[in-house]
Amino acid sequence: MFYCSLTENAYLKLLTPEDAEALFQATDESRAHLKEWLPFIDYTKTSEDSLNFIRSTMKQFSDNNGIQAGIWYDGKLAGVIGFHAVNWSNKSTSLGYWLSNKFTGKGLMTLAVQAMVTHAFHTWKLHRVEIRAAEENVKSRAIPERLGFIKEGVLRDSEWLYDHFVSHVVYAMIAEDWGK
Repeated sequence: MFYCSLTENAYLKLLTPEDAEALFQATDESRAHLKEWLPFIDYTKTSEDSLNFIRSTMKQFSDNNGIQAGIWYDGKLAGVIGFHAVNWSNKSTSLGYWLSNKFTGKGLMTLAVQAMVTHAFHTWKLHRVEIRAAEENVKSRAIPERLGFIKEGVLRDSEWLYDHFVSHVVYAMIAEDWGK
């Protein structure tokens, strides 16, 4: 299992089937807020959809191919953070995240990203962690910028988001620079 304390009242925990209803609620109550940047929102219509996502993430974890963790704050599921996949040959991974709108502005995501990057470098001994965010998604981009990630460039029209393409800004951190 994966568990990581962030503060006295916030922690990361591997998502399990018991979290399906809480995950659906967090997604559903922030649907308009999240849909602007996340393509999966329209496909999450019931707690069964959230359960199917959790099952896929449990397989990802058991296959040693990454972690999808719930971000918990005051006993409530506030969002999700996770490694998309781990490239063990190149010792690299990428990280994605989202927060329910009522939990933004508390510094939770900065703490969660810090914890996950530290896990990637110290526990898994990876060399590189990448974060990609839509060019116009200023709040999401602020996290890697705040943590000292290097902006490596822009991938033009790299994601189809409902009815248009968005470009992604690519940020990276390498192990030797983490914590300097």
